[in-house]
Amino acid sequence: MSTTSSTLAQLAYPAFVSHPTLAHYLFLSAVLFTLGLIGFLTRRNLIIMFLCTELMFQAAGIALVAFGRYHLDMNGQTFLIFVLTIAAAEAAMALALVVLLFRRNESLSAEEWSDLKG
Repeated sequence: MSTTSSTLAQLAYPAFVSHPTLAHYLFLSAVLFTLGLIGFLTRRNLIIMFLCTELMFQAAGIALVAFGRYHLDMNGQTFLIFVLTIAAAEAAMALALVVLLFRRNESLSAEEWSDLKG
């Protein structure tokens, strides 16, 4: 009786995860990407939408680095540097566009600029 109960129950606390695994990084990446996507789709402020886009870029970067580290390959880090460079250029262009739009209409709402659709 005691042997059966000891095999079914834990004898001690589960071991603490001493180092994060690939699954932890991918989970973090998925959570950040989801938060960024929700923020981008639900908010109408151009600055917030821009920041949510950056959050999604960072989530993709975490996944790239995690996969690169998991496979012991530097291609993930290399591609992340490329993505960050493109993101920096995109950030400069987007902020300049937001400032220009704000100067014209005194508003950061994306709905006021819906007439820019082609």
